[in-house]
Order: sequence, then structure tokens, then C-alpha cells
Amino acid sequence: MYPSRRKAHPAVGGAPSEASYDRRRLREWLAGEARADGVARRDVLRLVAAAGLASAVPVGLAPSPASAAPSEAAPGIVKPLPPERFTIRGTNAETRFESLAATGHTTPVSHFFVRNHTATPRIDADTWSLRIWGDGLTGGAREFTLADLKRLPAVSRTAFVECAGNGRSLFATQQGQEVSGTAWTLGAVGVARWRGARLSDVLRLAGLSRRAVDVLPRGLDADYVTADGTNLGRVRRPLPLAKALDDVILAYEMNGAPLPPDHGHPVRLLAPSWVGIASIKWLGDIEVSSAPLYSPWNTDFYRLYGDGYPPQGSAPLTRQTLKSAFELPWNARLPTGTRHRLTGRAWSGAAAIARVDVSTDAGTTWHRAHLHDTPHRATWTRWSLPWHPTHPGPTTLLSRATDTTGRVQPRTTTHNTQGYLFDAVVRHAVTVV
Repeated sequence: MYPSRRKAHPAVGGAPSEASYDRRRLREWLAGEARADGVARRDVLRLVAAAGLASAVPVGLAPSPASAAPSEAAPGIVKPLPPERFTIRGTNAETRFESLAATGHTTPVSHFFVRNHTATPRIDADTWSLRIWGDGLTGGAREFTLADLKRLPAVSRTAFVECAGNGRSLFATQQGQEVSGTAWTLGAVGVARWRGARLSDVLRLAGLSRRAVDVLPRGLDADYVTADGTNLGRVRRPLPLAKALDDVILAYEMNGAPLPPDHGHPVRLLAPSWVGIASIKWLGDIEVSSAPLYSPWNTDFYRLYGDGYPPQGSAPLTRQTLKSAFELPWNARLPTGTRHRLTGRAWSGAAAIARVDVSTDAGTTWHRAHLHDTPHRATWTRWSLPWHPTHPGPTTLLSRATDTTGRVQPRTTTHNTQGYLFDAVVRHAVTVV
């Protein structure tokens, strides 16, 4: 029997790699120790094959992963969505990146993108409570009201939330590759100052057991039904305990005010640096489990599928990737003979931004941009570069970020069928007139 579930909690910062953690979960599932919440057996068998454990069981029974089709409008979003700030994409609203030029380091609620699987629920904070339950606790279930959370030591984190599919449309427009999912450009990201209680404090008060390995936060929005009519239930995605005990908070404030409805009121999870699906909104309950857990959001969705990956998919996505973007409209027209100040933002889920280089001639020459913020992991850094074009005509602007691990944005991103984690240098077309 694989013994990991009986080990003590891993130390903060000592989490296993994504691949090794995934293999551990699958071995425990094969041994009858893991639970796949809402996931068909055939889908877990597909993941077993991906992890190189195919000799243990028969595989090859699963269809290709499903993807949800966007709707024609953005039903259920509460806040105003003026067209100069947002592009509506199905049930979602993407920030127009150029609108951020008028904002500071943090993204105002008025400009912050909205990613909804269904519609924003309206929840009464006075009657809301969070249920912590599961066999990973030493006793029974515990409930915490908002007042209970506010009595705990509060922490603040300035961090981005970014959809894993941010930049998805660029697979098609830059690389000529077909992908499924919402056709985000680069505006499915925002940075806020989040304040709340440490998830680790709440788990320990609830009676965290040494046998616990996973926590499963679940939202209070409506059940998510795919385009083919499959009801996947409420949005939920497991977190390994090492992450839960590290930097995750139960946020009840955003930029110094109570969370707005579209951004998780009254309480949301914030998992800094990780893909946005990990930061579940409108928290209703958190299961603490002594066995590894699966949901559709770490099996069918939020894995990488395609020719560059194992045939049945990668490990579940965790950290976000490296990106940079201009605060400039797509296909902008800029006067010749005028001094322009090109501005933008760069961010990485792995480390702080070390430098940004900009090309105004499609990559022939590069110039180092000036950084305007002290770089930190989990948030972005604003940058600028002066430009004085002297010749009219079309050109392509490029920005290329480097983080403190030494990673540099690549020329292309390896294709995956659901269009996650686009991190290539973006070709931003403009015309000098």
C-alpha cells in the first residue's frame, strides 16, 4: 500500500512537484484510498495512463475532454460593464487591457475582469456561514460565520487572479492553432489587495488531522451544466494541503472594501500565483479529506492536452505562467513624429519580474523598459518605454518579460487543445500614421 496519506503534514514550501503529487494521488486511487467527486471511473483511468501507471488497470475508455461553449451574452453579472472597459465573452467580462493605463498598480473593481461559470449569486453576509467538514478533521464539522473569520488575525496579499485561459485566442491569431474555450485576449487578469483570514488558521481551529492530504473548496453559485447537458455540480477543485497551509487566505475584502458580488461576496478563496480556478468564489463549504480528491476541474478541465503532452493529459495546472502586455488598443493608430510613452504590465506565477525588453520593429531590435514597481511574486510590475516613430506604416510591438528564476517569454507556446497558459511574446500590431 502506498503510505503517503499517513505521513505528517509537509512543511510549507516543501510541496512535491506537480507530476509527483499527481502520481501519488493516482496510486492512492488505485489502492482504494482516493475519492473522485463527480468524476467517472473511465476518466480517472485515463489519468492513470497519463501518469505512467497504465499497467495497473485497463485504460482507453474515455472520450476526449469536454469544453463548455460560451453563451451569447453575460447574464448574471451584477456590476456595470461599459464597453470602453470590458468585452463580453459569454458569461464572462474581459478587461480591455488599454483601460488599465488610467489605473494604478491595483485593478479597481470597476475594471476587474469577471469569470463566471454560471451567474453571480446574491448572498446575504449576515446569514452566510462556511462549513468545514470531512474525515481529514479530528472531530465533526465546524461552521464559521463572517464575524468568526473577522475575529481571526487578518492578513493582506496583493496578488493577481488570472484565468488559466488568458491569452487563449492568441493560439489561433499568432500560431494558427485551434483551441476550445472562451476566446480571451490578455484581459482575464487583475491585481487587487485582498484581505482575510489564513486558511491554515481556520483549518487548525476546525481540528485538522495529521491524516489530511487534500482540501476541496466549493462555491455557492449554481450547478455548472456543459454544452452537452452534463451537470457537473457546483464549481470545486481540490488543493493539496501544502498549498492550503502556505499562503492561501479566505478573503472578505478587495481593495479595502467588502468583496463585491461578482468577485466572491461575502468570502472567496485566494490562492496566490495559481491559476484562477483555484481561487473559488462565493465559498460555501470546504471538505478536508484524508484521501486525495478529484473533481471535473482537475480532470477534464485545467490539464494540458495535445501533441506536446502525454496522450491523456498533463498533471493538474497549478502556478500561472509568465506574461507581459501593452496598455494599448489592438491595431492602434499612432501619429508619426510624436514622442509616445509605451506602457504595460508584466507578471509571473513563479517569481518576481526581473526585466522587460521591448521591440518597436517586430523583433529586429530590443530596448530595456523602465520598471515602475518593486517587483514581487504573485503580482505584476508596470513598465514603460519612450518611442518616437519617424516613418509611417504598419509595425509590430513586442514586449518580452524575464522573471527572477531566469525564465524568459518564449517565441511560441506549446499547443494544448484547451488553450491554457499562453505565455509567448505577444505580437501587438499598430499603424504609424
